[in-house]
Amino acid sequence: MAERAALEELVRLQGERVRGLKQQKASAEQIEEEVAKLLKLKAQLGPDESKQKFVLKTPKGTRDYSPRQMAVREKVFDVIIRCFKRHGAEVIDTPVFELKETLTGKYGEDSKLIYDLKDQGGELLSLRYDLTVPFARYLAMNKLTNIKRYHIAKVYRRDNPAMTRGRYREFYQCDFDIAGQFDPMIPDAECLKIMCEILSSLQIGDFLVKVNDRRILDGMFAICGVPDSKFRTICSSVDKLDKVSWEEVKSEMVREKGLAPEVADHIGDYVQQHGGVSLVEQLLQDPKLSQNKLALEGLGDLKLLFEYLTLFGIDDKISFDLSLARGLDYYTGVIYEAVLLQTPAQAGEEPLGVGSVAAGGRYDGLVGMFDPKGRKVPCVGLSIGVERIFSIVEQRLEALEEKIRTTETQVLVASAQKKLLEERLKLVSELWDAGIKAELLYKKNPKLLNQLQYCEEAGIPLVAIIGEQELKDGVIKLRSVASREEVDVQREDLVEEIKRRTSQPLCIC
Repeated sequence: MAERAALEELVRLQGERVRGLKQQKASAEQIEEEVAKLLKLKAQLGPDESKQKFVLKTPKGTRDYSPRQMAVREKVFDVIIRCFKRHGAEVIDTPVFELKETLTGKYGEDSKLIYDLKDQGGELLSLRYDLTVPFARYLAMNKLTNIKRYHIAKVYRRDNPAMTRGRYREFYQCDFDIAGQFDPMIPDAECLKIMCEILSSLQIGDFLVKVNDRRILDGMFAICGVPDSKFRTICSSVDKLDKVSWEEVKSEMVREKGLAPEVADHIGDYVQQHGGVSLVEQLLQDPKLSQNKLALEGLGDLKLLFEYLTLFGIDDKISFDLSLARGLDYYTGVIYEAVLLQTPAQAGEEPLGVGSVAAGGRYDGLVGMFDPKGRKVPCVGLSIGVERIFSIVEQRLEALEEKIRTTETQVLVASAQKKLLEERLKLVSELWDAGIKAELLYKKNPKLLNQLQYCEEAGIPLVAIIGEQELKDGVIKLRSVASREEVDVQREDLVEEIKRRTSQPLCIC
C-alpha cells in the first residue's frame, strides 16, 4: 500500500509538471518527453482494483431461485420423489466433484463439456457431469450388485446456456436406476412406466417417448458399412436428428467425419423410420439387419419390451424411433427419450421449445469399468429434465397470473387489543409444539387490520384471534380469511380444529 501511495504521489507531481509546461507554452518536444514519463509512471501504477466497478450477477448459465420459483420447484420435486418411492427406490448421495479419471472417457464427444478444477493437493478433480457415472463408481466401490435407487442433485456442464429453454450450466437431475441381474426388459419397462407416470402427473402437455436400442444402431452401422472406429462418432451425429435435418446430419458425417456418401445414404434409409411394434416386426424380417447378431438381439428385446408396455397401459405413449441415438458412450442396450409434442397453449402464452424432458437407457458395462476385476453389474435408469419442466410450469403460472403460496403457514396468531403480546407468544408456542405451522407479527401492539392484511397477502387461510373477552371465556376466535366467517373454539380444541380446516391437499402446480 505504501509503494502504491508513493507512486500515486509521483503521478500527481508529474501531472502537475505537464500541466505547468503547457501553461508556459513550452516546446512540443519537452511536453512530449514529460508526457511519456507520466504515462510510464501510470503504467507502473496499474489499475486500482479497489476502485474497479464490481458487476453483481450470477455466473453465466446459472440462476437464483426466488421464493415463488422455489415453491414451484418443490412441488415438482414432490411429484417426482413420490413416484420414485412408490416404485420402491432408496435414496443415495455422492460428492459434487469426482476424480477426473472417474469421469474421463465416459461421455464421448460431450467430454469437452466437463468442468475441470485446479489441482487440489495432488488430486485432479472435475465437477460431476451427470449422476450416472458417480452411481456406477459408488456400486463398484461398495461392491453392490443389486439396488434400486434415486438421486436428486445438481450437475455441471460447460455448455452454451439457453436460459429461456431451460438449458443451464448448473442444473438439477432427478435420476432413478435399477442395478442387478434380472430377466430381460422387466426393469426397463418399469423405468418407462415411471417416466410416463411423472410426466402425466406434472400435466405439462402431451408427450411421446422415443425408444431405440444401441445394439440395433451398432448392427445397422455395421451392415451399412460404417468402420468400427467410427461407430460412436457417427452415433453422435445421428443423435442430432431431432434438432437438424437429415441433409445437415449427412453433411456432417461425410465432410467432417469422413464417411462415404453411399454409406451415409444407407444409414438415412433406416434412421428416418419410426413406428410401433409393427416396425420392430418389419425389421426382424429385414434381409440384412436380421442377419446381424447384435441387431437381432436388440429387436428381440424391443418386441418383448412392447409386450410389457402394453400390459402397463403406456404403449400408446411409446414410439420406436431409429434416429434416437443418445450420444453418451456408456449405453449398451435400450435407450429412450421423452419429448413434448406441444407445449400448453393457454391464454397469453408463447410457444416454448424445451426439447427433451426426460431420457435414459441401459448401461450394462459402466460399473465394470470401475471394478478391479471387471465384474459387470447390469443397470438401467432414467433422468427427468426438471429445469426444462420448471420453465414450462413457471411460464404457465405467469400467463394465468396465478398466485403461488411461498409458505405453508396454517394460521396467524393475532390480537384484537393492545398489551396481549405475552398471550400471543404463549398461544403460538402451544401451536408450534403441537406441530401446527403458525406465525405472529413481530410487533408488541399490531393493528388487527394489519394482521388480517398480512394473512391475505401471504395466503394464510386462518387467523386465531385473542381478545380480553376470549381469554376470560377460555376460547379463541378462529377466523377464515377467505370467507371472513368467525367461530369461537375452546382453547383445548383449537389444534384439532386447525388441522381439520387445513387438511385439504395442496394443488401440484
